[in-house]
This record gives sequence, C-alpha cells and structure tokens, in this order.
Amino acid sequence: MELQEVEKRLKSGGGETKREEENLVHDSSIDYKGTVPLRASTGVWKASLFIITIEFSERLSYFGIATNLITYLTQVLHQDIKTAAKNVNYWTGVTTIMPLIGGFLADAYTGRFNMVMFSSLIYLMGLSLLTMSQFIPSLKPCNTKICRQPRKLHVVLLFVALYFISVGTGGHKPCLQSFGADQFDDDHLEERKKKMSFFNWWNFALCCGLFLGVTVIVYVQDSVSWGVADLVLTITLAITIVTFYMGKYCYRYRVAQGSPLRPMLQVLVAAIRKRNLTNPQNPDLLFEVPKSEKYSQGRLLLHTNRLRFLDKAAIIEENENYPSCEQKHNPWRLATLTRVEELKLILSMIPIWLTSLTNAVCLAQAPTFFVKQAATMNRNITNNFKIPPATIFSLGAIAMLISVTVYDKILVPVLRKATGNERGMNILHRIGFGMILTVMAMSVAALVERKRLRYADPQAMSVFWLAPQYIILGIGDAFTLVGLQEYFYDQVPDSMRSLGVALYLSVIGVGSFLSSFLIIAIDHVTEKDGRSWFGKDLSGSRLDNFFWLLAAMNGLNSCVYGYVARGYTYKNVERRVVLGDNSVTNGNDQSMA
Repeated sequence: MELQEVEKRLKSGGGETKREEENLVHDSSIDYKGTVPLRASTGVWKASLFIITIEFSERLSYFGIATNLITYLTQVLHQDIKTAAKNVNYWTGVTTIMPLIGGFLADAYTGRFNMVMFSSLIYLMGLSLLTMSQFIPSLKPCNTKICRQPRKLHVVLLFVALYFISVGTGGHKPCLQSFGADQFDDDHLEERKKKMSFFNWWNFALCCGLFLGVTVIVYVQDSVSWGVADLVLTITLAITIVTFYMGKYCYRYRVAQGSPLRPMLQVLVAAIRKRNLTNPQNPDLLFEVPKSEKYSQGRLLLHTNRLRFLDKAAIIEENENYPSCEQKHNPWRLATLTRVEELKLILSMIPIWLTSLTNAVCLAQAPTFFVKQAATMNRNITNNFKIPPATIFSLGAIAMLISVTVYDKILVPVLRKATGNERGMNILHRIGFGMILTVMAMSVAALVERKRLRYADPQAMSVFWLAPQYIILGIGDAFTLVGLQEYFYDQVPDSMRSLGVALYLSVIGVGSFLSSFLIIAIDHVTEKDGRSWFGKDLSGSRLDNFFWLLAAMNGLNSCVYGYVARGYTYKNVERRVVLGDNSVTNGNDQSMA
C-alpha cells in the first residue's frame, strides 16, 4: 500500500480508519516487500529474537577474544605487560570507534539490514583468519610446543585478523542494535513500553554471550587450544548469520535518507545568514513542514528553548512567501523547525559524551590490568581444577545479568508508580548512578591491589579477592552502559539512530585510547622518580596508585556530569499515539525528562 493512500485514509476518519491505524505501522518503516508493514506479522519480539541471537554470537566472539587477548600477547607472543596493555587498548579503541563510520554509511546509504549482513561476513573472515593462524603449520606461532620466538608472519596475521574483526564490528554493532529497536513503534503505547524493555533484554543477551565467552571459550583457550576456541567461535557466528537472514520476512526496515550531516550544515548556514534577525516570541511563527506533507516526513520535533540562535534558520523573512507543498523552499536559506531541533539535539549531546569518557577509561581496566591481577593470584577451585585468569571477568557479567533483570522486572514498575515516569528512572539519572558505582569499584580495586602487593607470594591470595570490584563494576554497567545505549539511540534524530549507537560505542573506544595515553604519560612521569607505576610485571608495578587516580578522576567527572545533566532538555516529539484500543490521539512526548 502506498504512503499517499494511507495518508488519504487517515484524513477521512471513521471506525475503519482507526482499525487500519491499529493494524498498520505508520512510523516510516517498510516491510521486506517495500510496503507499509502489518503490525501483527512484523516487528516486536518475534523479529527481535532473530536479531538478539546474532548479537549473542557476536558478543561471545568478542569477549572470548578480548578478555584473554592480553594473556595471549604476554604468554604466546612474549610481550611485556605495558606493551600488551597498550595493544589491547588500541585494538579495543579502534573496534569501538569504527562504528562511527559504519553507522553513518548505514543511515545515509546502505540501510541497517544490508550493513549488518555485509559487516557480519567481514567479521566472519576475521574469525576464519584467526582459526587458520592456529591450524595451518606455516602460520602457527611456532612448530614447537613451547614458543620462545613467534613467527613474524603469525604476528602479522593475528593483527590483520583482529582488525578485520574491528571493521566488522564497525558495521555490525551500531546497526544491529538500532535495527532491533526499530522493530518497535514509538507511537504505539504497548510497543513503546516493550521497546523500553528491549535495551535491558538486549544487554541480558549480551551478558550471556560475555559470560560464556569468559568461561567456556577462555577455558578452551587455556586448557585445550586457542585454535579449537577460534573454530567454535567461527562456526557459531556462521550459524547465527544464517539465522538472522532467515528472519528477514518479519523485520521492519528503515530506508536510508542520505547524509544526515548536510541538513545540519544547512541549518547552520541559514542561521548565520539571518544572524541579525530577532527571534519571534511565539515559536509557532517559525517555519515547519506544511501540514499536507507531515505524514510523509516522519515524526516532527517541537520547539525547545535551548540554543535559540539556531531558531533564526526557521524565521520566515518579510520578503519570503510561506512555501507551499508545490513551492519548494531553499534549505540553505530557510530550514524547518524540525531540522533546527535535530541540530540542537546533536550539539546538546556533546557535553554528555565528553563527561562519559572518564567512566569508559575505568571500564578499560577490566579486560587488561584486572585480568593480569588474576593471573598472579591463586586460581585453584579444587586441587585438580584451576580457572583461567579471564574467567573472573564472568563475575561482572553475572552481576550485570542479575541487575538488568531486577531493574526491568522490579525497579521499573515500582519507580513508574512512584515517579509517574514511564521509564521509571530518568535516563541521565540512571547513567549518573552507574558512574558513582564505578568510583566505588575503582576504589575497591585500589585497596585489593594494595593488599596483593603486601603478599610475599601473590599466589597465596585467592583470586576471589577481585570479586567485589568486578561485581560493583558489573552493577554499574547495568546502569551506565544500558543508560548510554538508550540515551544515544533515543536522543539523536530518527534518521541517525545507527550513528547514535555508534556515538555510544565511541565513548568506550575513546576511553580505551585515553587509558593507553594515561599509561604512557604516567609511565613517563613516574619513571623519572626511579620506579614506574607500570613495571615489567605486576610485582614491580603500582597499579593501586593508578586505580586511586582513576577513582578520583571519575569522582570529579561525576560532579561535572551532574551539573550538565541537570540542565539538559530532552527530545520533544510531536506524536500520533496509537493507544492500542483502536483509538488515536495527538500529543508531544518528553517522557524521559
């Protein structure tokens, strides 16, 4: 059914129109045939389950590699701890910044489904190269069981494979999560509530992949072989790619709308051209999409009082006629109010993005220094069974799994009744609470490391002394990371949602780079005093001082974040809300405030 026909029927009114409004999804999405999707046969959980399945597989692969990578670099390639930590941080940084490119290309040109398929195949190539590097004799690190000097070809192939995975993640991560959230109609009250749970259950699946990655996969790496582990990951991802493709008949798709940067530049140019004009007191006088075109333009944004200078781009000058649907306006001279508000949204995100970076620096310690701490401690569960160092990471995953479940099933219903907010807790409050927990986690990590250094033999200290810092960090992630995902998806313009998820991932990526920079800078400064905080091994290092520094930095940053979040204005959408009982209402939504 063509959009024009649907628009005509919506204008005609009547019971039949209301029933059709309920049966069809009018959120600018299409089905696999390119027509308006039927609500009953597309989207929601039936589609999301296919999407969550491949996310589970990808996270299984990523964490199975990432959490034990430092072990491989130090034990197989014989890199010192400082070099290995920097290499892990560089790879993590690239892996989580690449989504900015993939998200932009998906929103502008390819669409999310196509980008997920293409990038998943690139990811599969990376895993296949890792597997080959362990099974093909000439590509193995060594021919002997104990490898003292690994082949250069193996080292090169290892990093090529890892950065293939980075490129694959660049298209996979931002598009898959936003594609999953696209399966829920924001204008349908029941689907909208389910969408709020989607991010929680998305992270539940993510944590399941993480848990199995740092337990089963890491155990296979340490106790069987790295090659068998890589082979398992390769086969698992290949199966879930096929499963994801099979769900294409029940997905809701969004059509790529061209570069999102061009309209923003147009708003800025128009505002500068009209810089000498005075903003009208009544925002209704600002130019907006004509009513006859509203249906085809997607959701419109209502006026907000922030960054009022940009409002000038939507002022209709006296020598200009109000553009009709037949008369196209020049977007470099006159922008719609919705375009103006979209630019405001992006600019308002910058302070939140910046104040999230310090938290990401703390998170970068879990797969690096925390794992190396575990490697020096007593990991015996029984006399005959010893857990791999990276397996302790699973405690954070378990804490996050439990926290997400409790939050979604218990806290949200209670908070909805108490606050009247349909999300239960304001998104920025959720993020801020998680930041406070991160400060606690780094403080505990500093205390535990100080205690570990006092032992003449660190092997006398149980690895489960690390449990509190992992558990607190895992609970914090359930608030901070899930909150950041939801924030960057919801608060960007609708046409930029893949890029929004990429912005969230870039926080983690830049945080990893900043962690590497801090290590280099602190090593340079403390080395002058005769004892670097980062020695050749942990016994000669002072990680406790480094953890205290991170706790202090994150504490100060949380205060700045609180100040920024306090004055934040949320996205204000003009909605046509389907109530779920064959009735339709109009209104605005600022439900996260």
